[in-house]
Amino acid sequence: MRTIAYAAEAVYASALMSAVSHQVRTQYHELIPEGDVLELFEGSLKGPVILAYETYGTLNANKDNAILLFHALSGSHHAAGINTEVKHDNDIWTEDLHEGWWNDYIGHGKALDTNQYFIICVNYLGGCYGSTGPRHTNPETGKAYGSSFPHVRTVDQCKVQASLLDDLGIKKCHAVIGPSVGGMLAQTFATLYPTRVERVVSIASSWKTTVLNRLLLFEQILAIENDPHFHGGDYYHTNGPTYGLALARMISHKTFVHIDMIERRANRDVQQAEDHFAWYTIRDSVQSYMIHQGKKFVHRFDANTYLRVCEMWSHYDPLEEVGAASAEELLKPCKDAGQQWLVFSVDSDFCFYPEEQDELARHLNAADVKHIHLTAHSEKGHDSFLLEPHLFAPHLDHLLNRN
Repeated sequence: MRTIAYAAEAVYASALMSAVSHQVRTQYHELIPEGDVLELFEGSLKGPVILAYETYGTLNANKDNAILLFHALSGSHHAAGINTEVKHDNDIWTEDLHEGWWNDYIGHGKALDTNQYFIICVNYLGGCYGSTGPRHTNPETGKAYGSSFPHVRTVDQCKVQASLLDDLGIKKCHAVIGPSVGGMLAQTFATLYPTRVERVVSIASSWKTTVLNRLLLFEQILAIENDPHFHGGDYYHTNGPTYGLALARMISHKTFVHIDMIERRANRDVQQAEDHFAWYTIRDSVQSYMIHQGKKFVHRFDANTYLRVCEMWSHYDPLEEVGAASAEELLKPCKDAGQQWLVFSVDSDFCFYPEEQDELARHLNAADVKHIHLTAHSEKGHDSFLLEPHLFAPHLDHLLNRN
């Protein structure tokens, strides 16, 4: 058990920066057939219920080389390679999404080495990239679920993904990995199914949702709810709450990217003449940059899905969801199962502050769970785990291959 601060490891940089260019396809798992019911932490969902996912590498004969990867807030199951279409949601599967979000980590000879491991990444239940979500047809009404789609908690996400593992014949994962919001799901999966996990990686995430994040998420929820085109969530016959979703993205984006980096990016962006309001005209390049980010986002994401994931994050409580009275009770089964944890902090993270990973590490230490806590020194903020693989990949590689 140790805490280490480290800088970039250039020896890995050139090997990791080449993009994966092979074509991959989305696969679909029927979680619940038509006529059956999926019971959730709050409410239920009638079948058919589908999960969209991708896999990389080959599942070995013993089926013990699987790595379950959880994506971030507005991410997708498409973690590596090139995928140009997703069934049912292809209208928002824009070109920005065609290349996998973790290409620099997944592939032959990379940290998540597809010569050794079978990596699985699933689009969350309630998502908008192939998994059953608010945009999809409610079998009871023949119309989009919209406002009637149930609330979804992290424990629900973990249970449905465990069902997929069951279908694939995977009894135990070599590792579960999650960056950002995905780190919360990796933590929940590891504590909900301690004997099904050997290694756990939480990257720039948190032990629980802080008051600050709940406030930021509440602002985003209000931005969408108060858009006059939201219609209570039943907007699929209209243009939808584009302004509200764009504003929500702007609120969140400033926590994902370090402020200095936003300023540098904004100085390179040309202001758009149409960026003005009823009385206020955009003259500041930073404001123009943020509006550009908001506008781009509305073309590739669904507002109802965004609300479901924001709510899931806002209400995250590791003890409540797994049914434990204390951190020690929650983590004791992880110790008994011999789990090994790797917790990453980013020192410039404004979304999940390093103190939040410190708290997780303290709980792991108190429960005597084997773990390493590392702090990445970066100028790029929360999104460092996407932008700087050389800071994280060597340590992922070490954990995955250690005895």
